[in-house]
Amino acid sequence: MREGGKRGPGRRFLRLALIAFGVVVVLSVGVLGVVWAMTPIPDSTQPKATAQGSVIYYRDGKTVLAKQGVNRRSVPLSEVPESVRNAVIAAENRSFYDDKGVSLKGTFRAMWSTVTGRQLQGGSTITQQMVRNYYSGLSQERSIVRKLKEVMISLKVDQSKPKDWVLEQYLNTIYFGRGADGVQAAAQAYFGKDVGKLDVAEGAYLAAVIQQPSRFADPHGADLDAARTRWRSVVDGMVQIGALTPQQAAATTFPTLKKPRPVFSLKGQQGYMLDQVAAELKRRGYTDEAVNQGGLKIVSTFDKNLMAAAERAVTSVMPDGSAKKVHTGLAAVDPGTGEVVAFYGGRDYDANKFDNSFSAKVQAGSTFKAYTLAAALENGLGLGTRVNGNSPMTVASAPDHPIPNSGGTSYGQIDLVTATRNSVNTAFVDLGQKVGLDKVVKAARAAGIPAEQLAPHRGAATLPLGVASVSAVQNASGFATFAAGGVHRDAHVIRSVTDATGKVTKFDAKGRRAFGEQTAADATYALTQVVEGGTGSAARLYDRPVAGKTGTTDGSVSVWFAGFTPQLATAVDMFRDDHKPVVINGAVQYGGSYPAQVWRAFMTEAMKGKPVKEFPEPSDYGYDPYGYDDGYPSGPPDDGYGDGGFRDTPATPPFDDGTSSPEPGDQGTGPGNDGAGDGQGDGTSPQNGPQGRVDDGGGPGQGFGDGTGGGDPRTQDPAQREGPAQRLPVG
Repeated sequence: MREGGKRGPGRRFLRLALIAFGVVVVLSVGVLGVVWAMTPIPDSTQPKATAQGSVIYYRDGKTVLAKQGVNRRSVPLSEVPESVRNAVIAAENRSFYDDKGVSLKGTFRAMWSTVTGRQLQGGSTITQQMVRNYYSGLSQERSIVRKLKEVMISLKVDQSKPKDWVLEQYLNTIYFGRGADGVQAAAQAYFGKDVGKLDVAEGAYLAAVIQQPSRFADPHGADLDAARTRWRSVVDGMVQIGALTPQQAAATTFPTLKKPRPVFSLKGQQGYMLDQVAAELKRRGYTDEAVNQGGLKIVSTFDKNLMAAAERAVTSVMPDGSAKKVHTGLAAVDPGTGEVVAFYGGRDYDANKFDNSFSAKVQAGSTFKAYTLAAALENGLGLGTRVNGNSPMTVASAPDHPIPNSGGTSYGQIDLVTATRNSVNTAFVDLGQKVGLDKVVKAARAAGIPAEQLAPHRGAATLPLGVASVSAVQNASGFATFAAGGVHRDAHVIRSVTDATGKVTKFDAKGRRAFGEQTAADATYALTQVVEGGTGSAARLYDRPVAGKTGTTDGSVSVWFAGFTPQLATAVDMFRDDHKPVVINGAVQYGGSYPAQVWRAFMTEAMKGKPVKEFPEPSDYGYDPYGYDDGYPSGPPDDGYGDGGFRDTPATPPFDDGTSSPEPGDQGTGPGNDGAGDGQGDGTSPQNGPQGRVDDGGGPGQGFGDGTGGGDPRTQDPAQREGPAQRLPVG
């Protein structure tokens, strides 16, 4: 026993130690209190944590065309199967629904590893991982300060947010390898399906991947063995948390992984389509950041089937071994909306990203004559207007440069239908002088041809012949104006954009009148004659009417066919980068050859199953090119009913067979009889009556009429001209 009750040095040391410990505890609590107070939950998220790439769709709004930017599509937790949620919990944080958002053991282990300089170890909870990846202000650096901040925010999040909210953010934030951010993108990357369709084995594999996404993204050999082991541990963990029975776990087999492929791989025409969508988005004010991280749903105007048809039309019509330097562009525009529903960009996007239909602009050639014709009709001239078709022609503004017709052919004084049908150069130069080149420019601009492309040629006498350069899309859009009755709608490639909040912005091109309905109808009629019996006959569709125009520039540097039905306008061009003649298989090309054939191949597919629609009736243009002596001075050929007026108008009864009902072979008793029958036949067989003269409009003809429309009004032989007139091409 110590004397005087004096305490020994051991007791004093213990007492000092306890005091020191208390001070440390108090100070620690104080420091933690200060840190707690000074570490609020950040009010912003890391940009990459919530960034979602945009998805571009075909015009149906369902079929994916391409993806752009971050490969993430956030989904609500309700869309994630419970088996997938349980697999992740079993793999990453089995106490998730019971803990306070942190693992003290794991956290201190990680902090001790950092202090001692050893490799930082894991041990973070799902909440901690979510906080680290989700909130702004938390980097991935290895420091005690950062770890302490993470713990404080995790505790506060656990107090203020539901566990399901935390799990949802975690599943949408975590990286799974294969370029997939979030569980939805991972489901597509590994198994080619939406997350909601994953089974137990597939969900367990995604959970296994989280630990080592690079190693398990496409495992082989030893990595595959390690992936199987990790996957089995996840399945066993699901048993331990009660998500699976031992029997269910035993029956679960390792899933089949989909072969990896680039996230944004593009095939065929997809690269060209994506470029055009991106360019239009930029013009409409969408930044790269908005597209790459904004999670937009972009619906394009492109029809998947018609895009394929466009490619087939080019590749099937062009002969094998076609000159690789010859480029083909094709563009199809809906006249009622201005939407570009299909186009052909080129053979190989990887080899040449400069597309043939939007970017490439070449001389329009004689397709431009359609705009010159519209300018004339809009300014008071009619289809019967006579112009000089002789070759060559010298214009006062360019006396040293005579303008020839193809082959040097002279046509004399001809009307506008004949000039269009035969694509007579001098006739359109004369027409341009008559109407005024400024009005030709105005008509072309109204139809959508940009002013800057017309400006260099606005004073040239050859402007009506197509010396200005245009793209296939621009020309298709211009011809769509005729199909739409003179109303132009700007060509565009985006139908709508839906942002991440669900707000939908639709893009409709407002129609503006370019020229009058009758102008469009008369120009269309002249253009139908090009196809029915003129330079564009190779483009004829035998089940429906077609209007169009060939185009061949000087030296065949570019060759075109642009045409339309009432439902669709399409332009096809061919050209070379070096501005040399377009030669295929040794033959110099022209608009009525391969361009017209490609156009017909595409439109045959595009119009299949579509209702047949007729073009509007043109004006009675005051000149009968066949020289009918039908009792009236004007009008296109009659149709066998012989009324002397306009086509497809029945004659006035009684007819030659004494009935009041028109039949094939009948003719009226009034003026306008064009050799439609002899009054002896029944109008049904080719044996009605003897040959007679062409009727002169004074009474029933003694015609050859066979009741079938067999007479040919184009011939100069009266014996052959007898019979019912057919609806034949003019000019």
